[in-house]
This record gives sequence, structure tokens and C-alpha cells, in this order.
Amino acid sequence: MTVLEFTHSIDQVTKALRPFALRLTKDVEDANDLLQETLMKAFTNRDKFTDGTNLKAWLYTIMKNTFITNYQRLVRRKTFIDTTDNLHYINSLDSITENLAHSNFAQRDINEAIDQLDGAYKTPFLMHFQGFKYHEIAQRLNIPIGTVKNRIHIARKDLKAQLTVYAYHN
Repeated sequence: MTVLEFTHSIDQVTKALRPFALRLTKDVEDANDLLQETLMKAFTNRDKFTDGTNLKAWLYTIMKNTFITNYQRLVRRKTFIDTTDNLHYINSLDSITENLAHSNFAQRDINEAIDQLDGAYKTPFLMHFQGFKYHEIAQRLNIPIGTVKNRIHIARKDLKAQLTVYAYHN
């Protein structure tokens, strides 16, 4: 198979590889990187491809192996090696201890903010938070579904305004 034929064949299969890369990485950018790395490896190792065999399966195998290798590299990078006499291998992410004080403060502030909501907004919001569907809330409160959606939206907006200290900033 010539280089041009090989490139054309790979081009035909590329669309099928993208969803597989996305399933492996669970991130669009990482999936694009994995796809690009797979195609690069396939092109540089095209002499190892046996003409007449399943190109798609060959590319899937390259992608899967590349993903596994990258994942193992990432895990090794996050592993701390203790240099004491016992030589313990510690995964640093598993040994993190969190102080739950911050979440206790946040929960208290959230509860206070909910208590400050007007009753017309608070009741539908709490019902929705407890798992009721919009139509169930509308039936129980005997109000239109549009009103339920509007009141929940306003409650969320008010809570967001009251809890700006907890907003996530990049």
C-alpha cells in the first residue's frame, strides 16, 4: 500500500475513532489529543500494517494502547516514592485528609439563605430540591407549571446572589 493509499484509508476511518477516544478520555480536548497521537503513531508505523487486514481494528488497538500508556504515565507521575529504609510507594492523592469545617460553614450559609427566601419561592424550590418534578409541584401547590419554573428560577437567582462568596472563579 502506498503512502497516499494509506493516508486515504486512515482518513476514511478517522470519524469512527473520535467517539471511541471520547469514551476513553471523557474530555473533548483529551480525545482530540489522543486521536492525533494515534494517527501520528499509525502513520510513523505504517510499515508494520499488513495490507489486507482490518485497518480500523489496528487503529483502535493503537488508540487503546496509547490511552493505557498515557494513563499509566499519569499515575506514576502522581505517585510519591518514600526513600526511607522501608521504601513505601504512596499514591499521594489517596493520602489526602480533608477538613470538613469549610463545608459545614457553607451548609450553614446555604440553609440561612434558603430561610430568607420568600415563601412563594422557597416552597417550590425546596420541593424541587427534594426531587419533585415541575408538574408534581404544580399539582400539589395548585399553580401553573410555568409559575413553578419561574419561582424556582427566581429562588436560584436569589440564592446565587446571596452566596457569591462561594462562587467559583478561574
